[in-house]
This record gives sequence, C-alpha cells and structure tokens, in this order.
Amino acid sequence: MDAETVCGIYGHLAERGVRIWIDGGWCVDALLGRQTREHPDLDVAVDHEDEAEFAALMRGLGYAKRRDGDDAAWNYVLTDGRGRSVDVHVFEYDESGKNVYGIAYPYGSLTGQGTINGRAVDCVAPQWMFTFKTAYTPQDKDREDVHALGEKFGFEIPPTHR
Repeated sequence: MDAETVCGIYGHLAERGVRIWIDGGWCVDALLGRQTREHPDLDVAVDHEDEAEFAALMRGLGYAKRRDGDDAAWNYVLTDGRGRSVDVHVFEYDESGKNVYGIAYPYGSLTGQGTINGRAVDCVAPQWMFTFKTAYTPQDKDREDVHALGEKFGFEIPPTHR
C-alpha cells in the first residue's frame, strides 16, 4: 500500500463526509511525518455510525470484503484485487465515551494528527500508538516503530522492545 493510495482513499472518504482514523504502520509514519518503511496494508478505524457509508464508498473504489474465516462484523479486510488491502477496525462510543461496540479504542485515543505525503490525516494519538505497539511480542518492524515514536515523542522504550 503506497502513500498515494492511502491519501487517495483518505481524501475520497473525507470529501464525502466519512471520517476515518489511520492506525497501524501508516499511523506511525503519519505521526513521524515521513514514511519509514513499506506497508503491506492500510489500517483504519471507522465509527460504527459511518460504517455503511464507508463500505459503500470503498466498494465504489473497487474494494470488497475478503472472506477468510477471520472476519468479524467489527474487524475485516477489504481488498481491491490489485494486491492492496485495508484492515477495517469498527468502533462505537456511547454518549459517556464508553466503548460499546467493536474494537475497544480507549476514549481519547483517536485524537492524533499526522501527515502522509504532506496531507494532514486523523490518526491514533502518539501515546496510544506507542501503547498499542508495545502491548504484544514485537517483530523487527514493531521495534523500529517503537524506537522512532520514542525518539520523537520522548517515550521510554520498554525492555521487550530494545
């Protein structure tokens, strides 16, 4: 998934009133303001109330749900048949900010701002992206992401990611 495609998807949705938040590796790069590595996919968070419109707009861009048995109503992958995929994370908060559906993004975690190819994007906030990235056994790419976030934002690198 290249930066031009990410920005194209983001812009297409934004122009039509559907808000998404960039997550995963592209979120790290957005927070850093530069692409640090190749990304096999794009991870996005979508509010449950916007999901139907999101899905319709993505179909218009040629994306369809991949059926592989690992899908859930709130977490699934869209592919375009050209090797590009979008990992969709659906969430919903109630009026008090409690997560009541889907991926349990903590309230306030979707307040980040970053840039991809010079385009401003909404994304996971830096401290939450760092928390999410250090919550599991890391691969080399995760260690690199954690170190880059730590360096930019002053987060202490845990022993598991040194």
